[in-house]
Amino acid sequence: MARVSEDEVREALRRVGDPARDGNVVDLGMITGLVVRDGNVMFSIEIEPERAAEMESLRLACEQVVAGLPGALSVTAVLTAEQPPAPQQPPQQPQQPPQIGRHGSAGGGKMDLPGIGAVIAVASGKGGVGKSTVTVNLAVALSRLGLKVGILDADIYGPSMPRMLGISGQPRSDGDKLETMRGHGVSCMSIGFLVDPDQPTIWRGPMVMGALEQLLGDVNWGELDVMLVDMPPGTGDAQLTMAQKVPLKGAIIVSTPQDIALIDARKGLNMFRQTEVPVMGIIENMSYFHCPSCGERAEIFGHGGARETAAELGCDFLGEIPLHISLRETSDAGTPITASDPGSAEAQAFMKIAERVLAEL
Repeated sequence: MARVSEDEVREALRRVGDPARDGNVVDLGMITGLVVRDGNVMFSIEIEPERAAEMESLRLACEQVVAGLPGALSVTAVLTAEQPPAPQQPPQQPQQPPQIGRHGSAGGGKMDLPGIGAVIAVASGKGGVGKSTVTVNLAVALSRLGLKVGILDADIYGPSMPRMLGISGQPRSDGDKLETMRGHGVSCMSIGFLVDPDQPTIWRGPMVMGALEQLLGDVNWGELDVMLVDMPPGTGDAQLTMAQKVPLKGAIIVSTPQDIALIDARKGLNMFRQTEVPVMGIIENMSYFHCPSCGERAEIFGHGGARETAAELGCDFLGEIPLHISLRETSDAGTPITASDPGSAEAQAFMKIAERVLAEL
């Protein structure tokens, strides 16, 4: 089947009109950041911030008209309000901001996160590469270097930080904001603390966005030197909205060495570049296996692919993490190896990466 083209997408969007103005969304210049790759379509719809609530129906109409095109596999449209207003129309605050979180961003601007020095997204193009294991061990390693560290578990559908940090129970509230949970010297907030772990989270995109804004804005994070965001896998609407609304200092891409993972890692890296988020580097997880019995080294998934990809794409290679049973065991037990066995080779690999991240910060 032939893939959909940008021209076909724009032509389809011309069938959607702005109810408050005479014209369609394309000719009115409302469509920005259009990206079409392998049948996957992403674009932004520029609106005035005060119209955010009423424009949700227009966003859905844009997605539906593009989804009906032959060759369109997925469609993601987000509302943004990044263009400055005309001089004769100074920006005004709406009386009732159309936001889900009380402390979030109503329009397309960045959220205000006072007290947090730097926010770093830890992302991957696909699932199963050990991104959450890397996130939790990197957080503990940065804490061991003297930083105040927090983790936002942004994987709404598959939160894993409560288990990996060995934290149970529900967070307390001061009547206005939730207090973070703590484990191994790291502050954390996750939807996993707030929902039944045995029940699936069956939410559409806008509900996920609202939950993420609340986990950021309606939580008392305190003073942090750095917050790591354990991103969901892929390059969907959750990732795009986080990149647009959260003041990210940078992004770290996690991949395994094999080609199939690196293909998706490239997509994740390019998504951040398209949203003007600096990519701090790539980490190669499961880089090799060192047999504890015979001492032989086996490159089960290949080796060096992430380093080569980093060189090709012009970003830093932050380091490689070996494949070892201790990483699985400590993650399942809620005792990250950087906390439970800091002298191990695996923990030292994370410490070296943490030192590089700290140097960049």
